[in-house]
Amino acid sequence: MSGGVREDGPCSVVILAGGLGTRLAEETEVKPKPMVEIGGRPILWHIVKHYAHYGFTDIYIALGYRGEMIKRYFMDYYKLDGSMTVRLATGSVERSEPPRENWCVHLIDTGAATGTGGRLRRLKPFLDQRTFMVTYGDGVADVDLKQLLAFHRRSGRIGTVTAVRPPARFGALVFDGDRVAEFQEKPQAGEGWINGGYLVLEPKVFDYLPGDEASLENQGLQQLARDGQLGAFQHEGFWQCMDTLRDKRQLEQAWESGHAPWKVWT
Repeated sequence: MSGGVREDGPCSVVILAGGLGTRLAEETEVKPKPMVEIGGRPILWHIVKHYAHYGFTDIYIALGYRGEMIKRYFMDYYKLDGSMTVRLATGSVERSEPPRENWCVHLIDTGAATGTGGRLRRLKPFLDQRTFMVTYGDGVADVDLKQLLAFHRRSGRIGTVTAVRPPARFGALVFDGDRVAEFQEKPQAGEGWINGGYLVLEPKVFDYLPGDEASLENQGLQQLARDGQLGAFQHEGFWQCMDTLRDKRQLEQAWESGHAPWKVWT
């Protein structure tokens, strides 16, 4: 196959979690964007739960801005998850049940000002042997990750990007002559297709990322496309990025309703 697709072995997952999140400054002045909460849990937790649901539990988180907060979260996760008994006379702690999550989370410092491609390149020593998956730490979707991986392996290309239709920002009118036949309040399918993250990549992608300043999108993916080595897995379902407070509120409302489309786990 032209892209050198590796057919064997489980896929690791990279979550790019080092950006500043300037458009969500009300929240990100005090925490990294992946730690902004939806339903009382960081959006990063929602993303990892999605991957783990499909069996992808080996997670590399590329840290940058305020990465120590993400480290602290996962260090405390094991200690604070589930029920426990604390014996105050001795200070001993006994867990009443095993941890709920079978995740292996690698927290890797990738620099404060490193580009997205540079962050990925810094993980090369861990990822240089087989196919791996990449996503961003600020969006959720109901992508079937096993179908995505199967599509990538069939294509034989170096990279696959999940193409999504962004949520429309305004309501849509459907006409019957001069009569409004239907009013759609912010339909999911906006105009055109965009990069929704949820990438699958082969180790050869590192040849397209020259250094710390490299952009995964503007250098890596664009050059892969020019070389005919970038496939598109078209996802017609739910996808939403948390760029603004408005986006965060919409995700909160969906979660509180009990019908969050990205909650594919039980």
